[in-house]
Amino acid sequence: MRETPLSNCERQFILQAITEGQRLDGRRTYDYRNIKITFGTEFGCCIVELGKTRVLAQVSCELVTPKPSRPAEGIIFFNLELSPMASPAFEPSRQSELLVKLNRLLERCLRNSKCIDMESLCVVARAKVWKIRVDLHLLNHDGNIIDAASIAAIVALCHFKRPDVSIQGEEVIVYTPEERDLIPLSIHHMPIAVSFAFFQQGTYLLVDPIEHEERVMDGLLVIAMNKHRELCTIQSSGGIMLLKDQVLRCTKIAGVKVAEITELIQKAIENDKNVRQEGGKFGFAESVPNKITTFKLEEVTVHVDGIEEQAEEIVSKAEASPPLIPKPILRAPGTGQIGEGIQNEWMINDLDEKEEEEDEEDLIPELGAQNLENEAEVTQLSDSEEEELVILEPGYKKGKKKSEEKQQKATKIVCQNKNKKIQKRKRSQL
Repeated sequence: MRETPLSNCERQFILQAITEGQRLDGRRTYDYRNIKITFGTEFGCCIVELGKTRVLAQVSCELVTPKPSRPAEGIIFFNLELSPMASPAFEPSRQSELLVKLNRLLERCLRNSKCIDMESLCVVARAKVWKIRVDLHLLNHDGNIIDAASIAAIVALCHFKRPDVSIQGEEVIVYTPEERDLIPLSIHHMPIAVSFAFFQQGTYLLVDPIEHEERVMDGLLVIAMNKHRELCTIQSSGGIMLLKDQVLRCTKIAGVKVAEITELIQKAIENDKNVRQEGGKFGFAESVPNKITTFKLEEVTVHVDGIEEQAEEIVSKAEASPPLIPKPILRAPGTGQIGEGIQNEWMINDLDEKEEEEDEEDLIPELGAQNLENEAEVTQLSDSEEEELVILEPGYKKGKKKSEEKQQKATKIVCQNKNKKIQKRKRSQL
């Protein structure tokens, strides 16, 4: 996924602000963003925040066979990862041009500058040496990745401690931290990279550019230097031509910035060392200013003198509460009753209709039998089921009053049942 390009209005706004000596985040031309260093619970683990750019560094070690060309020197390896979590423009598991350039620049800045004593990592010449691996993971991208990565790498190396080893014959024994104290790495100096962005073919210069400034810049100059003002590496990209005076001015600015950053790193490492020795809390969780999972309450003094006498007095004055009689049934508004089953109403309507139909079927043959006996013809005046039915009996016989009364009762029952069915259907439709 490609990053979202800047519009022409945004580009013109940023360039116009730079020409007027203003920046998007309110800094001046040569100002550096705030640096925050946080250490983890293990040695060699840290997070460096350069403004909103955040890099996680982790150092690990293992015993390996040395290179044939350098049998008495250890091995150091750097690996920088750009994940989509930092920016949607980065693709996972893909070596982009930016990633290759950053990894090479880190190697030249830290490994080729000989800041670490590689011979001190040798255990047995031509047999066993320590391999130091520095893994850097970009957590958030807001510009100037190389500066944040170089600071995180050197801080993690200064904070890291390897296990102690001993040799007994041809066997190499590695001791745990409980058996022997860990040994820090031998570091001669701390090279730190400082980036300079140029605009309008080198007319304007900015230190520590953010992401939006990197998109509109014409070229970038990276200078790696230590606090002794020794130049470790220098790299220019962008295809701009720089004058000698411009490069010298950048080296002077870099020397001042490197001295300030080195002092900050030393103070952070010293503070972490003191906290660990005193047995205080340390780690990433302790560095969070506002914790959601903990609540701080003010301490309130509670007097407990004579508390037993006061309790007895309160109990004696209190009236005895009436005995509680448990109720087997608990009814709550809007809910079903609890503790007693209610009558099941499932398929009741269907059962009633079936029973009515059976009653009608039983009555119909009786009526037919009576009609056959009476030999009377029944005619219906109206087809409407809602109106009452009137039975006309043209062949009326005086001597059969009892049978006629039974016939009238049966017909009334049939009419009532039909009216009930019609009313239920209407209610269901409503």
